[in-house]
This record gives sequence, structure tokens and C-alpha cells, in this order.
Amino acid sequence: MLKTAVQEQLLPGDTLQAKWDFAQQAGYDAIELRGKGDLHFASRRGELKQAREDGVVMPTVCVDMPHFLGAFDEDLRRDAVAQMKSQLTVIAEIGGTGAQTPASYGMFSRRLPPFTPPRTEEQDREVLLAGLTELGEHARREGVTLFLEPLNRYEDHMVNRLEQAADLIRAVGLDSVRIGIDSYHMNIEEPDPAAAILAHADVIGHAQVSDSNRFQPGAGHLDWPAWLGALHTIGYDGHLALECRLTGDPAEAVRSVPAFLARSGA
Repeated sequence: MLKTAVQEQLLPGDTLQAKWDFAQQAGYDAIELRGKGDLHFASRRGELKQAREDGVVMPTVCVDMPHFLGAFDEDLRRDAVAQMKSQLTVIAEIGGTGAQTPASYGMFSRRLPPFTPPRTEEQDREVLLAGLTELGEHARREGVTLFLEPLNRYEDHMVNRLEQAADLIRAVGLDSVRIGIDSYHMNIEEPDPAAAILAHADVIGHAQVSDSNRFQPGAGHLDWPAWLGALHTIGYDGHLALECRLTGDPAEAVRSVPAFLARSGA
């Protein structure tokens, strides 16, 4: 049976408890949190722990930071790793399963001028392996998982496809590092998204959903039966977390997703 989650910023309400009421009524099973920089997520400990006591289900957190573990600048890279360690610790404290991050976002694209990044591919790999290893060891100590998300070529020049993420994760060799797949990015980068899921089933740990145009599932042309069918085939039992923009009435758009995914995955 499909389990769905929705990111907190997509929900109406001023508190997590109010957002959870709406989410449950709309058919969701959980809320995915957003982790901002400057240790903002850690500053929410009281709010998050009270929400958990009140029954809010919050299994995962997705980063919303200005820089990431693949940053070119060493100080920014170290800060991103420290931020992720903090988010992994906090999500563990509230009984969650893990935190999702890309290698970078908006830092560089080989598809736009100046086309050639300041690091070689070998240097990129060294930086990512070091960061993923450090974060993976921290996640293991906390009993949670770090999810590495491949982004499309216009948003990240290092990790675009599942095979690239899987290669890094297998090189790290820690069960606490897994791929966090995203249907939108896969639609751009994977020749066959369903086949990519099947090929890397052993290292997939989390899934986010939006349609081909980044709007809610059902608003684009993604082949949902094939994508969801592949997840069913590999026995994926995590949440499908809605991360998207919304078209039409926002509340109705959010409400439409659990039923649409259920129909598409039947």
C-alpha cells in the first residue's frame, strides 16, 4: 500500500499540528520537514518534539540551504556538512528516518556559461566521497539515513542520474547512505526512469514526487504507472513525499495527490 507524505510548506496552517490535521484529511500519512541553514532546524527542537507528542508523523527532512556538501569553497562545504549533521541528529531525536540532500543546487551547470567548472570530475568525486563518508558515519551513529538526491543537469553538474549516486554510495560502503530519488529530476535525466529504479534498487532509500513540469502529480506527462510499478517491484516501503509547485487552487492541488497516486499505482 502506498504511503504518502507532503512537505510542510505546501500545507495550510500556522502550526505543524494544524498542517497535520489538513494532511490527514487529504489522505497523507506523514509530513516531510524542510531543513534550513544556520542551524534553523535545530532551533525548532521544541516545536518538533511537541508536534511528535501530539501525534504528527515526520519521518524525513529535506534540506533548504544556500550551500551544500559539494560546494567549491571549503568553508561553505564544512558549514554544509555541519548543518547536515545537525539535521540528521534532530530528525533522529523526533523518531524520523533520515535527511535528504543533493550534492549541490544552483552552484554550477555545464549546460550554461562558462561551461567548465573550477574542479575536475576527479576532484568533485573526492569532495563528495569525503562528505558522504563523514555524514554517513554520523547518520549511522544516530540510527538514521542520509539520502543523496540526484538533480537535473541545470541545477547540479555532479550527480544527475541514479547510476552516479549509486556509484558514490557503493564506494562509501555505508548502509546509512542511500539514494533519495525524485520523479521530476529522473524524468529529465533518466532514459528509462523505471529501469533506473530496478537497476539500483539496493541503494534506494527515499522517494519524492512531482510531475514532469514540477507541478503536483497528475498535472504533467510523467508515466506514473511505470514509475510507481517499479517501486512496487523493488518492494519500496517508504513514503512518497510530495515536493512540488502547485497549479490551480493550492489546497485542492495538495488534496488531489494521494488519490491520484493510488489510482496510478493500482
